[in-house]
Amino acid sequence: MKLLRSARFPAVLLLVSAALGLILANSAWGEAALAVKSTYIGIPGVFTLSVGHWIADGLLAVFFFTAAIELQYELTSGQLNSPRKAVQPIIAAAGGVVVPVAAYLLIAGGAETAAGWPIPTATDIAFALGVLAVFGRGLPSGLRVFLLALAILDDIVGIVFIAVLFTSDVDLLMLGAAVVCLVIFRLLSGALGGRNHRFVVVSLIVLAIATWFFVHESGVHATIAGVALGLVMRQQPALRTRHALEPWVNAIALPLFALAASLVVIPQVSPTELSPAFWGVAVALPVGKIIGITLAGWISMRAGGVQLSFGDLLAAGALGGIGFTVSLLMSELAFGTDAAVRDQATLGVLAGSAVALVLAASLVSLRAWHYRRHPVETV
Repeated sequence: MKLLRSARFPAVLLLVSAALGLILANSAWGEAALAVKSTYIGIPGVFTLSVGHWIADGLLAVFFFTAAIELQYELTSGQLNSPRKAVQPIIAAAGGVVVPVAAYLLIAGGAETAAGWPIPTATDIAFALGVLAVFGRGLPSGLRVFLLALAILDDIVGIVFIAVLFTSDVDLLMLGAAVVCLVIFRLLSGALGGRNHRFVVVSLIVLAIATWFFVHESGVHATIAGVALGLVMRQQPALRTRHALEPWVNAIALPLFALAASLVVIPQVSPTELSPAFWGVAVALPVGKIIGITLAGWISMRAGGVQLSFGDLLAAGALGGIGFTVSLLMSELAFGTDAAVRDQATLGVLAGSAVALVLAASLVSLRAWHYRRHPVETV
């Protein structure tokens, strides 16, 4: 369990799962794997989803639940609990959203592919923390705090985009039922750890599943149920719950999603024949994030806070370009009705994130080496 709670191993597991999905889809077992992903399971005539949707809408909602608990903590007690702490990473995160969107639209702004503009706005916290853990020994605490806050803010942006952009016609009755479940969940979560603990745990699980179902049926993307549950849960029980769930999310939910989302057949075409969606995402993630975060980060230093060097900002920008989990989800949502474009956008996420990963590992290593040589310097 300790290994699954570390920053390094889950990132490696995600990378291996994505590679396995890509290899499997392009092997002799590719058709069988894709058929399994498309198989519908559930209660016939009542509620069924494909295996792919159970993973993306169901298991990933558990990941968003744990992510929302972390967001709740950071916004109330952590690195973003005051305007003074938050303003610098907010400005940098804004640059890391605006520039990648502009880069994507410049490359893939045509009618068939423009819907993919949210894809390169995300940052994968698991990968960012994994790179910091492996290559960032010696980085000063101020830089680490800035990088963590930046990744968290990118998560918030991704959640907002999923909630606002990928919501179909809303069924207000179902949404109202979800809200009622959320209110009861909030009230009951305070009783965790007290008398009737087991009854409370079972009740909270039932309420969480009911909330997920009602949100799914309302037309709002189901992962938003996980976000809402994580944000409303009382903080101390929420932190204990996150601690308990973290190994399972890292071992099952995220790797399965990475594998399923990466089940993409690589088109047998020349680079010039690839969809603009591929190039838009593949360029906007590493290049757009580095430019946007570096420039906005430089501007943000005028607002005070942590003073960062140009090299620090480049490292932060490269880390921001590792989109992966949320970018893969938004790729599926943006092009859900066009499988060919969706698959190429997914390949763009994998390619762009891989480039950003290599750049981030190199730049973080250089900055860590610099600070180990000059430990008296601060940022």
